[in-house]
Amino acid sequence: MKRLRHLLALFAALAGLLLGSGAPAQAFAQAAFPLAASGSRGTDVVALQHLLTAHGRSVAADGVFGSGTRAAVVAFQQAEGLTADGVVGAATWGALVQTVREGADGPAVMALQAQLNAKRGAGLTVDGDFGPATASAVRTFQSHAGIGADGVAGPATWKNLLWHYEKIDFGPGTMCAQSPDGNANAHWATAGAVAQLEAAAASFATSGNGKLPVGDAGFEHGGDIPGHASHEVGMDIDVWPVRTDSAQCTAGRITWQSSAYDRAATRRLVQEIRAKAPGRVELIFFNDPQLIAEGLTTSYANHDNHLHIRYR
Repeated sequence: MKRLRHLLALFAALAGLLLGSGAPAQAFAQAAFPLAASGSRGTDVVALQHLLTAHGRSVAADGVFGSGTRAAVVAFQQAEGLTADGVVGAATWGALVQTVREGADGPAVMALQAQLNAKRGAGLTVDGDFGPATASAVRTFQSHAGIGADGVAGPATWKNLLWHYEKIDFGPGTMCAQSPDGNANAHWATAGAVAQLEAAAASFATSGNGKLPVGDAGFEHGGDIPGHASHEVGMDIDVWPVRTDSAQCTAGRITWQSSAYDRAATRRLVQEIRAKAPGRVELIFFNDPQLIAEGLTTSYANHDNHLHIRYR
């Protein structure tokens, strides 16, 4: 059995090197630890919760930064001599992350596995066991990020992984991908923005008004998107208004002036977007004068046929 495990480890190492061989040999210069605070959602919050547990501040890993998570963060910050404001920035992340390698186990490994699954589709079992498959996934990510591919998740790996954008999950019955041909892969955003949008889409789906068309979020590592100068940092996402026939994913995009425009359903959509991201929606551009009058959206040129969400 010991010999078999050794062979599996060697195979995993070779696979990791081969899978990473075509990745860009350049670290993400813009990589930085993400900001998390009350109201945040998503995979980064899951990682935070696992890491808090690893430091003896046990919280449920539900991906929602609620009062329990904030209390655990404040307690951790106080114990570490950090500013105890309940906001997780670079200093708090730096104190939370643990260097883990093959053979390790526990909540910190679960945080790592959840990140690798969400950010790079690693398909790992989130069991807290740092075995050959996790080591291979770490090396593959390190090659992708252009950092030393040694299979050890240290501070640089954690920072690049937590920074890395996440792909929107177009789950059945909730959303559909709608981007021009040139932007067909522009379905990436920060983990927080993705989670907030997915939560809003899931809630909106219960209204019976069809799926939510989503597009032009961002590319995997940010950067220029043709026709969308502001969609470069993973915080801006376009969605389409709702049709009276609920066929916005199949019958084509409309404007707020169209006879097929469903104002009530679009209002409900905007309310869901704001409710699932309390304090996290910077603005929503959409030119329906009624929704503007209600304080739900903001007027901006060329936004008659789509809603532009900007998350904080």
